[in-house]
Amino acid sequence: MSRLFLFDVDGTLLTSGQAGQSAMEEALLLEFGKSIDECDISYAGRTDRAIMTDLMAWHHIENTPENFLRFQTRYFELLPRHLSDGRGIVLPGVTSVLDAINVESNDWTGLLTGNFEHSGWLKVRHFELDHHFSFGAFGDHHVDRDDVARLASEAGLERHGDRLKEVWVIGDTPADVKCGRAIGARVMAVATGHYSVEELSACEPDVAVADMSQHDEILEALLG
Repeated sequence: MSRLFLFDVDGTLLTSGQAGQSAMEEALLLEFGKSIDECDISYAGRTDRAIMTDLMAWHHIENTPENFLRFQTRYFELLPRHLSDGRGIVLPGVTSVLDAINVESNDWTGLLTGNFEHSGWLKVRHFELDHHFSFGAFGDHHVDRDDVARLASEAGLERHGDRLKEVWVIGDTPADVKCGRAIGARVMAVATGHYSVEELSACEPDVAVADMSQHDEILEALLG
């Protein structure tokens, strides 16, 4: 193996049934008494740090380290309950694709996600996917997905050095395509989130598919 595979989480591996968004909104209400009913903040393809920062700004909450920690800590407390509501699923074909690329080892497979590290692992553990991944890069400290992608690339180089010949980013948003290009990776766009195959194809990924049940096409691209 000489290829590194970096997977987005929400909309790519799984749908949490909006557990993350619901937990974040409840945390905002419980900690700061703010309702999100009229808030127009985008979640898709963004880091949790960026989302929380925007939510606090929208509701005129001072973004001090203490307030941010209050918000984040309550979110982490609430997320498991929202995940357990049963509305989420592992997306079609995901398990079989991960089984195929990890047949020998998961050393070359990581997460590249805007989730905080703690909540990202909570999600993949809840859906029993965590054993497929040996490392990850997360949205704890960056508002730009490109910066998270650079962390993932650096982690891959640290793990594999000169053996690393190719990097694939697999995600469901234009931001995934963009961050993959930022690190010189090849990109597979999967239309299982908020964007269609046509919309994702317009961003010029190497491959665009409807979902991961297109098993043969996906493995031919990823494994060559």
